[in-house]
Amino acid sequence: MSNLNGKVAIVTGGGGVLGGNISKSLVEAGVRVIILDVRQENIDKRIDELKSLGEISGFICNVLDIDSLNGVKDKIVEKWGKIDMLINAAGGNLPGATLAEDQDVFDMKVSDLNRVIDLNMYGSVYPCLVFGKVMADQKYGSIVNVSSMATYSAITRVPGYSMAKTAINIFTQWMAMEMALKFSDKIRVNAIAPGFFIGDQNRGVLINPDGSYTNRSIKVLGRTPMKRFGDISELNGIVKFLCSDEAGFITGAVIPVDGGFSSFSGV
Repeated sequence: MSNLNGKVAIVTGGGGVLGGNISKSLVEAGVRVIILDVRQENIDKRIDELKSLGEISGFICNVLDIDSLNGVKDKIVEKWGKIDMLINAAGGNLPGATLAEDQDVFDMKVSDLNRVIDLNMYGSVYPCLVFGKVMADQKYGSIVNVSSMATYSAITRVPGYSMAKTAINIFTQWMAMEMALKFSDKIRVNAIAPGFFIGDQNRGVLINPDGSYTNRSIKVLGRTPMKRFGDISELNGIVKFLCSDEAGFITGAVIPVDGGFSSFSGV
């Protein structure tokens, strides 16, 4: 996507695996990337990793704190003068909100449930409100939220994560409508819905200590026509496309990147 060169992108959760991977892809495309993370060490590590590839910087920011977001927004606008792209990659799960195989919903830790819902819902909503206002004022921009396969049908063991990501789907559609109707057809809001990728957060439930697949993995692959897990780099193309001029008539979409999982009945 050659038209990404020189654009300014904010990546929330940029110090994490998903946000870091997307940041790397954008930097390599010539985008000036600003990563936001709650830990300075995560920011420093990511900048050291990517600074040889292009322009990368970062700020400490709590995506659940409007004041924190507004403070960073002011610094970004003062330095770069615009915000072309916002990728909301901050998110995650907690053990207390994830049910073990021998637990049921009544064993769930409510405090962790609330934290997971806040992070995965408001952790995208608040940045959209703060950085989206800049896009509304400048009359252009692209926002990409991160949804999940957990929103298409009920997936065992992850109720809080599923609820929050389902909320992101309707918020993405609602925000797309709001921005296009009231501000500009040059402001687009979309989401990607990753399928199953093996990462640090889910490795324990997908991979046995001996490296073999767990029963959960076998079930996932049984519902995935491609019969494999995704590689996290396979999310990069759709993110860059949605932020490019080539996607100029796409807004309010929630696009699965899942090897066919969401379209397959299992039969």
